[in-house]
Amino acid sequence: MGRSILITGTSSGIGLDAARGLRARGWHVIAACRKDADLEARRAEGFDVVRIDHGDADSVEAGWRAALEVTGGRMDALFNNGGHGMSGAGEDVPRAALEHVFASNVFGVHQLTRLAIPVMLAQGAGRIVMHSSVVGYTPLKWRSAYVATKHAIEGLTNTMRVELRGTGVHLSILNTGPVTSGFRANSSKEFDRWIDADASRHAEYYRTVFNARRTSDAPDRFELPGTAVVKKLIHAVEAPRPRTRYYITTPAYIAAVLTRILPDRAQDWISDRI
Repeated sequence: MGRSILITGTSSGIGLDAARGLRARGWHVIAACRKDADLEARRAEGFDVVRIDHGDADSVEAGWRAALEVTGGRMDALFNNGGHGMSGAGEDVPRAALEHVFASNVFGVHQLTRLAIPVMLAQGAGRIVMHSSVVGYTPLKWRSAYVATKHAIEGLTNTMRVELRGTGVHLSILNTGPVTSGFRANSSKEFDRWIDADASRHAEYYRTVFNARRTSDAPDRFELPGTAVVKKLIHAVEAPRPRTRYYITTPAYIAAVLTRILPDRAQDWISDRI
């Protein structure tokens, strides 16, 4: 049996591309999803599957234990890919919505990472890859809650990477820009669930520009397929010396440079026009 990797969020998009791509390279992929229908779909493809819902601590614990049972107690890599978006101006996001998106994008990810680290330390080696975003280091209007979760993931990862130096356990971050997936549609569902658009001072924007963008099928001009993310993931889990950070898509590279050389107000001016 090949090296083992647990990948969360394999129902579609990047997670599914990653599961298929790593399996093709000989990895023993354990595919994690939230919904039973998605688990059955992955099982039908021949994957070993476990149920993990980041918003449910018991689910995360049980899913990790089930994954270890499949691999005989070893886990060579973990790709923390699962999570979801949250649209809406910061002032329009209620506390419950912020707690909801943090549970999925931060708390569940951190819990799973904490479960993986002791196993990897005992092995003397392991790779943990965090799926962040370009908004992990730069803001994006109308996405404040999602941006906050990615900034939190960056802080956790950067700190734990230092704490794990010399142990053989490596942490890497994938900073993606626009990538083909169902992310936009799923984010729109969260907006409809939590945001009272009509009561917002941004109601006109939500009714016009926001709705036009979220219902459009047109790809972003810089959009890349999910395979672009998988290429960087492969390096992160297979290279003898993995990078601490991988930029994916042109906007991710540009934003990384601008955040280093421009003062905050100049960055704000640019962000306001995106």
